[in-house]
Amino acid sequence: MSVAAATTVENWNAEAFNQYVNQLNEPQWLVDLRQEAFESFEQKDWPTRKEEEWMRTDIRGFSLKKFDPPSFTTEVDPATLPSGLLAEGVDIGGQVISLNGKTAVSNISEELKAKGVIFGDFRTVLAEHGDLVKKYLFQGEFDPNFDKFSALHGAYFSGGAFLYVPRNVQVEQPLHVLNLIGDNGVDLAHTLIVLEEGAQATVLTESASLDNDQPGFHCGAIEVIVGDRANLRFVNLQNWGEKVWHFAQQKGCVGQDGNLFWTLGALGSRLSKVNQHVALDKPGAHCEVNGVLFTEGKQHLSYHTQQYHRAPSCTSNFLYKAALQDHSRTVWRGMIKVAPGAQKTDGYQRIDNLLLTEHSRADSIPGLEIEADDVRCTHGATTGKVDEEQIFYAMTRGYTRKEAMRMIVTGFFQQVFDRITLESVREALGHAIARRVREYD
Repeated sequence: MSVAAATTVENWNAEAFNQYVNQLNEPQWLVDLRQEAFESFEQKDWPTRKEEEWMRTDIRGFSLKKFDPPSFTTEVDPATLPSGLLAEGVDIGGQVISLNGKTAVSNISEELKAKGVIFGDFRTVLAEHGDLVKKYLFQGEFDPNFDKFSALHGAYFSGGAFLYVPRNVQVEQPLHVLNLIGDNGVDLAHTLIVLEEGAQATVLTESASLDNDQPGFHCGAIEVIVGDRANLRFVNLQNWGEKVWHFAQQKGCVGQDGNLFWTLGALGSRLSKVNQHVALDKPGAHCEVNGVLFTEGKQHLSYHTQQYHRAPSCTSNFLYKAALQDHSRTVWRGMIKVAPGAQKTDGYQRIDNLLLTEHSRADSIPGLEIEADDVRCTHGATTGKVDEEQIFYAMTRGYTRKEAMRMIVTGFFQQVFDRITLESVREALGHAIARRVREYD
């Protein structure tokens, strides 16, 4: 039976949901939120290719019944887990690491604690600062009723992290979040980041598999709330194994004169379907997004972005680069949306695709939806192949064909790398991509 044919899955039904919620011992307000999301999950159909949102992404191979809700009975030994790519050589101020939704590491420096910064795994922060979690959870752009996957997440989410930075507090050291999946594991991480007025922070989040060949299922969400005149540098690296199904809602909102600098890397998974939306809620808000996609094998990565200008005099700049090899495929749909009254909007979106093999495919669909008349909104999309003359030129100077290919791919991504201010992130993405590039005739 196809994934679209059944809406109820035995190991994720009402009985399983109640058992799951009972073991969490959460406050009633959160139980009610989960219950509402679960009812939405049961009512909604699985998406099909008849819907425009999913018409280029086929999930008939996905079966939820192959996976079970997270369990919190098994202990996790932190010493057996990797530390991630983004934290290498970085002096971090706090870290959260989870495996299959269960926290293994959760810490924050005493210096940041003294400043009133709250950072840790979701369950711990909920127990210690429940009123703060209640104030912000699901209050940004994330909607648990968006689709069936969002509803599933809203009902069962576990793992992830919570960050709260008080007004005018500057967090100099990056904070690190790593979500891991083991064999046939499930990750339903929810990461919530809140910066109050005038605050500043850098957050490095990443996801990975313990073994590249292990199947897994991720159904996650990210909520980012940037207050007035606050500044957030946010990095999100998706590096799952080749058999992981990845579905995510990644949403942000920015206040007056606030700045969100978001770097996204997508390298792993069997199939990814991600909605990355940023809302500019007040005048002077700014968002810059740098996207790096690299696919191989039969991977399918589908990223849908939206820049929603709700207020006047806001700016947004989205630049994506995708390189594809083997029989892989990417789908990118970008939308600049301008609300009535959002005059003096300056919005830009662009994606460039580099096809490394003849069987790879990139679909790019930029779009504009403008309801104001004094705006500047531009978009673009390009798709090209490797220039054989460039390879020949490099080989005449002593490089192998593989080395030449790596240089060309690195040069292709350089425009994005130049916009990434964190050297450790540039190096991590560059090395990860270089290791994947193969030699082709």
